[in-house]
Amino acid sequence: MEDQMESQKTRGISKDNLISERPIGSLGCVGWFLVLVSGFFVILLFPVTIWFCFKIVQEYERAVIFRLGRITNRKARGPGIFFILPCTDSIVKVDLRTVSFDIPPQEILTKDSVTVCVDGVVYFRVSDPIASVVNVTNADSSTRLLAQTTLRNVLGTKNLAEVLSDREGIAHSMQSSLDEATDNWGIKVERVEIKDVKLPVQLQRAMAAEAEAAREARAKVIAAEGEMNASRALKEASLVIAESPSALQLRYLQTLNTIAAEKNSTIIFPLPMDVISNFMRK
Repeated sequence: MEDQMESQKTRGISKDNLISERPIGSLGCVGWFLVLVSGFFVILLFPVTIWFCFKIVQEYERAVIFRLGRITNRKARGPGIFFILPCTDSIVKVDLRTVSFDIPPQEILTKDSVTVCVDGVVYFRVSDPIASVVNVTNADSSTRLLAQTTLRNVLGTKNLAEVLSDREGIAHSMQSSLDEATDNWGIKVERVEIKDVKLPVQLQRAMAAEAEAAREARAKVIAAEGEMNASRALKEASLVIAESPSALQLRYLQTLNTIAAEKNSTIIFPLPMDVISNFMRK
């Protein structure tokens, strides 16, 4: 926890130093001369230039203003209307809404040498418009490429069982890595999700056969335990019947009652065991 706090402080300090090192307002003599000339022409051609001096950005947008190639303010402008000099100022609009994109399926070799195909989805947004314009050429494309390589690097350290069972942990690890890597680009990675893990067909068949064998083994063990319990119950019942010969006759009557309740056409006549024993003695 302390390491994470220290890393966040270090990232915050480095980011502040990066912003503070930006040359803001240092246009030089020639630059200020051009700004004054541009302002003079704006005033001179006021009815026409008014349409080029005012810009509007939406609520979900921010505008980064460059004056003669330099950033005019440490904070992006917007939303709403603002004033620029048409000849010396240029603006870059940055969308602050959350963007989602699919990570293309990646064939990855896991730690236990199993090839799997994994894809996912990433949600991110621009947290610092100035950094997303100045520090990287294309923040959106760079984040997409980095997400693919991060997915490969993270899953390469996991075995197949962890990939199949610990998707939430893998997604959290990817989010932390992406968020740390894109912090200097002004990008905030909000969420990462693993969508699907595709296994080779042969591996799927092998895993299915293993699972079926395990289920059959458990079924046989349960059936054997049931037979053992049933034999014990029969042994106890035989001991009770041996103590009371009339109990066997009652059991015969109970069996007849059960058969009669089913409306069966089979008729069973109970024959006492004593009669059979007398014939066997003769």
